Amino acid sequence: MGLVAIMKMRSILAIAILGTATATVLFLGSEAQEVKKEYHTERISGSAGDVLEDDPVGRLKVYVYDLPAKYNTELVDKDPRCLTHMFAAEIFVHRSLLTSAVRTLDPDEADWFFTPVYTTCDLTPSGHPMPFDSPRMMRAAIRHVAARWPYWNRTEGADHFFVTPHDFGACFHFKEDQAVSRGILHVLRRATLVQTFGQSRHPCMQPAGRSITIPPYAPPQRMESRLLPPATPRSVFAYFRGLFYDAGNDPEGWRYARGARAEVWENFKSSPVFDISAERPGTYYEDMQRAVFCLCPLGWAPWSPRLVEAVVFGCVPVVVADGIVLPFHDAIPWAEAAVFVAEEDVPRLDTILTSIPPEEVVRRQRMLASPAVKRALLFHQPSQPGDAFHQILNGLARKLPHREGVFLRPGETVLNWTTGPPRDLKPW
Repeated sequence: MGLVAIMKMRSILAIAILGTATATVLFLGSEAQEVKKEYHTERISGSAGDVLEDDPVGRLKVYVYDLPAKYNTELVDKDPRCLTHMFAAEIFVHRSLLTSAVRTLDPDEADWFFTPVYTTCDLTPSGHPMPFDSPRMMRAAIRHVAARWPYWNRTEGADHFFVTPHDFGACFHFKEDQAVSRGILHVLRRATLVQTFGQSRHPCMQPAGRSITIPPYAPPQRMESRLLPPATPRSVFAYFRGLFYDAGNDPEGWRYARGARAEVWENFKSSPVFDISAERPGTYYEDMQRAVFCLCPLGWAPWSPRLVEAVVFGCVPVVVADGIVLPFHDAIPWAEAAVFVAEEDVPRLDTILTSIPPEEVVRRQRMLASPAVKRALLFHQPSQPGDAFHQILNGLARKLPHREGVFLRPGETVLNWTTGPPRDLKPW
């Protein structure tokens, strides 16, 4: 790192440390009280307008199918770990819908239909979801719905939505090459997918405007209980904790994260301004609140809970994942809140970050200080106005009225139930 870059970095950290004693606190903890005095509004202008505080009630009605418990609640009873892993959005969306004012008990008046299938609640002893039976489970649930209600058959799912929080959504695999070879489960290709995976022009991503990209689940109460005092200075320049290599699944070391994490480690493991390690300490949440920038590189998939954690803790996310589609991108102005670095530019990461003017960092921190932005990325229980569940409803409401071609002619079919890998076609 050159002398000029080091001086810039030091000036940013000096502002971070000294600012806590001034009236214009620049680098604060999670609440950023002084900043909020200037940034009082909670309506954040995104590419779709001021939508974070929109109320979905009255704009749509959702019918929730009553499936046998083996598709959902029975799985949680068997393994409660499903409630705390990063894929748990499928559970909390279901629970929130059951008590939501948008729910209707009359399917004839519904705009949307929801099929609650917990496809990630099949965990290994180490707590990782096994996606291999998910396609069969989803197909079985849809067959159940189609046999007992007339609504699936009239659209073949085009007015239905599903939460598919796997690494690569409804492609149902955690490795990209195998997910791509599978493609989106054929019987879901007319439905709207609510998924954590988002990457433009990717085989596991629906055409533009069809899917809703959501944040992964991060436990709100656990994070809120670890908030530091608002004036905590940010004395760490760039912070990251997580794997750099996945030797078990990628012995050569350059397929995992497309080599981006390995580049971070090889280039900056000895840097005086990068605090990076594969070890996650017990002070992880507190450490993020002491950092100016938090690295959010891709792993096997482009997304992870780090983005949510960084926003909640007011640490400017540094997103390294080419083509990523971020949660609620039509509502949250991510370009004003995060820093985006191309994967090929990782070796220049120190120069890129130290070249950002302090006032630009402050502007991003002000955006992150907005309670509306933080709330939009969290699945509260019970649900709160403006939280991630409500952003999903807003996204569904913005898709109404349904596009032309949703309703099929009598006897018309589009989907082929015999398409897919042989394993997927077996009964569940």
